[in-house]
Amino acid sequence: MAKTLVLTFIAEDRPGLVERLSETVADQGGNWLESRMAHLAEKFAGIARIEIPAKKVAALKKALAALEKEGFHLTVEETGKPVAKPGRAPAKKTAPPEGALYNLDLVGPDQPGILRDITHCLAEHGVSVEDMETDIRDAPMSGGVMFYAKAQVRVPAGLGGDDLRDTLEALAGSLMVDLTLRREK
Repeated sequence: MAKTLVLTFIAEDRPGLVERLSETVADQGGNWLESRMAHLAEKFAGIARIEIPAKKVAALKKALAALEKEGFHLTVEETGKPVAKPGRAPAKKTAPPEGALYNLDLVGPDQPGILRDITHCLAEHGVSVEDMETDIRDAPMSGGVMFYAKAQVRVPAGLGGDDLRDTLEALAGSLMVDLTLRREK
């Protein structure tokens, strides 16, 4: 039976970081399944999902810990869901998360607290953030700085998209940002 691990990492950005990590995972018999990575303020950070035979987990953790001497800061967490090997019965499936997926886009003048206020509103309504990217960029003509957020959120079954949209639009008005919320097809 294979185990699923979630690996988070951060290091000073330089060529070869991802190669070094993926090499370590492969050398220990692991399989890199998916990841998200980004360059942020001279750092390179990421999160990856890895599967590895259960008997090799300890060796992989030890090999990854050795990368700290190379400037990596790593966290490795085992998930509770086993992964079945090919040709065997699949691991027990869990029920898919309830609720509809929506895409949320936000843009407006950068100011402290935009993300806090939007995510607080989402949490108050039981909305789960599935995926999110944020960025700041120079405004095209005004000379200011604009804040951008793009997220996929899961709206609980009892909450209507129109109700959430109305609440978010009222908040967007007070923050002076443009916000759109649309149901994913």
